[in-house]
Amino acid sequence: MTDLSAFTITRKWPATQPDRLQLYSLPTPNGVKVSIMLEETGLPYEPHLVSFERNDQLSPEFLSLNPNNKIPAILDPNGPDGRPLALFESGAILIYLADKTGQLIPQDAAGRYECIQWLMFQMGGIGPMFGQIGFFNKFAGKDYEDKRPLDRYVQESARLLAVLEQRLEGRAWIMGEQYSIADIATFPWIRNLVGFYEAGDLVRFERFPNVRRVLDAFLARPAVERGLGIPKRD
Repeated sequence: MTDLSAFTITRKWPATQPDRLQLYSLPTPNGVKVSIMLEETGLPYEPHLVSFERNDQLSPEFLSLNPNNKIPAILDPNGPDGRPLALFESGAILIYLADKTGQLIPQDAAGRYECIQWLMFQMGGIGPMFGQIGFFNKFAGKDYEDKRPLDRYVQESARLLAVLEQRLEGRAWIMGEQYSIADIATFPWIRNLVGFYEAGDLVRFERFPNVRRVLDAFLARPAVERGLGIPKRD
């Protein structure tokens, strides 16, 4: 049996199945990227809930794995060359798992980089902009009298959705007929924008029928349905 005791994080979240990939996460848009990916690929894993209510992400044990105190993070006991690998940042984890399993990323070089390009589109644009809408529309920022910040993020988010709308014209998924890590990264955020963040009207989501079509197809996938609830909240 694999010994993960050298990793400080296992003191707070003991691995009951240390031969499996260890997932430290929370079912947020970034967190479920990895649980969905793991469900889609069938790679065995053990999930651990990182509770924001308890400030688990600020604990020394979690910081030992991710000094940036963000979820998700993983510890793979069977990493490159058979050695354990600790990894954070959801985009990096998606690429790693795609390479590890040979799934959900094009195998030709040009297709691979095109897929990574759209993954970066989500990481650098959709995630940060939608997150700001969430803050200014749903959370503490909604009480600000100055509405210019919210207007700015709404406009930029609508622009990003328009880019995605055009990309999806005539395509089943972002990469065409092949479902990929680009979709797994992107559509949890769109689901959150129109659902939990209650911002569908703000961005006039009805203007993006291709985005809606692919979001519905994404949510209909059994692995997505499972992954959206992993790890289970307390």
